[in-house]
Amino acid sequence: MDNKNTVLPADTRVKHGRPAAESARSRYLCNRCTQPMAIRRKKKNYRKLKFILFVLAAVVLAGGILWWYNYVPSNFVTYPEFGIGIPENFMIHGIDVSHHQDDINWDLVHDMQVRQVKIGFVFIKATEGIGRVDNHFNRNWAKSKDAGMCRGAYHYFLPSKSGRLQAQNFIDVVDLEHGDLPPVLDVEQTNGVSGDRLRREVKAFLQTVEDYYGVKPIIYTNVDFYRVYLNGEFDDYPLWVAHYLQRDKPRIARNWLFWQHNEAGRVNGVRTKVDFNVFNGDSTEFRKLQMD
Repeated sequence: MDNKNTVLPADTRVKHGRPAAESARSRYLCNRCTQPMAIRRKKKNYRKLKFILFVLAAVVLAGGILWWYNYVPSNFVTYPEFGIGIPENFMIHGIDVSHHQDDINWDLVHDMQVRQVKIGFVFIKATEGIGRVDNHFNRNWAKSKDAGMCRGAYHYFLPSKSGRLQAQNFIDVVDLEHGDLPPVLDVEQTNGVSGDRLRREVKAFLQTVEDYYGVKPIIYTNVDFYRVYLNGEFDDYPLWVAHYLQRDKPRIARNWLFWQHNEAGRVNGVRTKVDFNVFNGDSTEFRKLQMD
């Protein structure tokens, strides 16, 4: 084919001795080097300003936290031996355990004392749902008693299962004796069920357990869960409440019996970290709580 009279595409025509595409690219580079320079400089300065403001905010936040811990009155005292701060305005301290703590040397737990703080009680996971038994319960239950510990047992509740059948699972496994603490229902999740169904199954569990043991069970949960799902309908049951990083007491309006204040304590005889609790009362009130 003869291409002499063929008109070249616009982007391949020669302008001032260079192809048009190359000329356009040169103009872009020229513009990028001159006109946008002020804009780029402003953007760079803006990023620097954002970074400086972020650093200042972080410093102020850290300073506020430091001031709060150093100057706001608190009854917590740090015990290096326990690895945590412990509220000293309570007389009786305790822990709670399950299979997660593996095998425990209960004699060492019982004998540990730092100044006035001694482990005075333990809650031990017994059952979960309608058929599960904690695989360390029998050992923990027997060995803790042999070591002279005041012990209690708890059931981990699954709201999607029958409350009555879960109570029966607990009853079949746990034989409470004189000096033991009342049974505990650990309810802290919904498993996707409605609030009405959760409350119905919780009531079934509590009533079945109370009828069998002759004592009101203790409810364990956290502050937010109680407020959303249980508040107003279970206020006559003793409460064991979890609320971490609080200075003096859990932030809950109703009365409470036990407070789980930390989940990262250390105790002789236990390989892993363990939850720490306090009893809201004196030794006389504690003895009244124990099973006859």
